[in-house]
Amino acid sequence: MPVSHEKLMARIRKDRQERIKARAAELDREVEGLKALRKLAERSQEQFARSLGIKQPSVVKIERQTDLYLSTLRSFVEAASGTLELHIDLSGTGRFTLTGVGEMGAAKHPA
Repeated sequence: MPVSHEKLMARIRKDRQERIKARAAELDREVEGLKALRKLAERSQEQFARSLGIKQPSVVKIERQTDLYLSTLRSFVEAASGTLELHIDLSGTGRFTLTGVGEMGAAKHPA
């Protein structure tokens, strides 16, 4: 006979339960793909297309792409009323945020 989730969790130590709940909350905050991001923002493809100044079929294409320019990703995230940050983890250095990535016109070429 199957055991309910509640009964199974009740058998686990409290500290382990807290770690499980924290990881579950972390996974809930993860978004798999741009389509899921758009749905999370409760916006249609047509609404995104208007925000991005493109046609709806182009939104479909962007959502299906696995390799995007950061500027395209930034625009898509901003159309969802979000902001894009790029975090880098370097061994021995720690974590830092890379700024200005994907901003249109942000690239400066040395003279």
